[in-house]
Amino acid sequence: MGVALVATVRDEAGTIFDLLSAIDGQSLSPNEIVIVDGGSTDGTFAELERWARTRPTVSIVSAPGASIAEGRNIAIAKTSEPIVAVTDAGSHPDAEWLQELVAVLDDPSIDVAAGFYLAAPRSGFERLVDCLNLPDASEVDPATFLPSSRSVAFRRNVWEQVGGYPEWLAIGEDMWFNQRVAEAGFRRTFVPGAIVRWKLRPDLRSFARQYFLYARGDGEAGMNPRRHALRFAAYGAALATLVLARHRPAVLAAPAVAGLAWLRPAYRRAWRRLPLAERAMALPAIPALTAVMDVAKMAGWLDGRRQRRVRPPRP
Repeated sequence: MGVALVATVRDEAGTIFDLLSAIDGQSLSPNEIVIVDGGSTDGTFAELERWARTRPTVSIVSAPGASIAEGRNIAIAKTSEPIVAVTDAGSHPDAEWLQELVAVLDDPSIDVAAGFYLAAPRSGFERLVDCLNLPDASEVDPATFLPSSRSVAFRRNVWEQVGGYPEWLAIGEDMWFNQRVAEAGFRRTFVPGAIVRWKLRPDLRSFARQYFLYARGDGEAGMNPRRHALRFAAYGAALATLVLARHRPAVLAAPAVAGLAWLRPAYRRAWRRLPLAERAMALPAIPALTAVMDVAKMAGWLDGRRQRRVRPPRP
C-alpha cells in the first residue's frame, strides 16, 4: 500500500528540524509527503523549501492564515495514496512510527491506526505536567482511545466519508474528527508502538492557556458535555463542602478521599517517572496543577459555548 505523510506548521523555527529529521529517519519511507505552512514569519517556510529541494516526494504548500484543520485538509487533498498518516510540528515521531501504523492497516478490516504519544519533558515543571496528563500505554482502553492527530493513520475513504477535519473549529479539530469516525462505524485499532514524542508547555501560564483553548474548542463544537458538566458539579460540591466545613470540619474527609483517589494515577506516574529528588515536590504540586487546569477548562468551556451561540458551525 502507498502511504502519504502530512503535517501542518506555522512559526516552528525552533522545532522544525526535529520534525524533518524524524521524517528522514523513518524506517518506512512515505510515498508522498505534504507539509502545509499556515503563514510562518520566522523562517520556517524557507527551511521547508530548502529541505524539499532534494526530496522529490515532498511538496510544501503555503497557506497563510489556514487553521490546523484547513491545513490538514489541504495537505490530504494534495495526496493520492490510499493511506494517510498525520503528525504535527513540535513532534518527533520515533523511527518505527510510520511502519507500525501502516503494518496494522495491512489488515483490510482496519480503517484507522491510532498511534501513541509520549512527552519529551525538559524541566521539572514539564515532568510534573507529564505525570498529570499523559497516561502510560497500559492505562489506555483501546476500545475508547481517540488518537491525537499528531500520531494517526487512516484510509483515505475515512477522511472523505466524514467530510475531513472541521475547518470551522479553531482547536479540538482532531477530537471532532475522531468522534465522526467512531459514529460512522469505522474500525479503529490502538497501536502503542507507533510513538510520537512532543514538547510540553514550559510554564504555568502557557499550560493554563493550552487547556483553556482545548476546552473552548469542546464548547464551540458541543463536544464532551457530560465530562464538562461533571467538572462543574465536582467543583460546585467542593465549594459547598468548604462552606459547611466552617461549622463541621469532619465533612472535609469525604471529598479529600475522593480527590486523592482521582489523583492516584498521577501520583503513581510521578513515582515511576520522576527523579527521586522531585517526588516530594509532586505531592502538593499535582493537586495544584490539577486545579489550575480544571479552572482553565471551565473558563474555556464557557467561552466556547458563548462563541458557538455567536458563530454556529457551518455544515
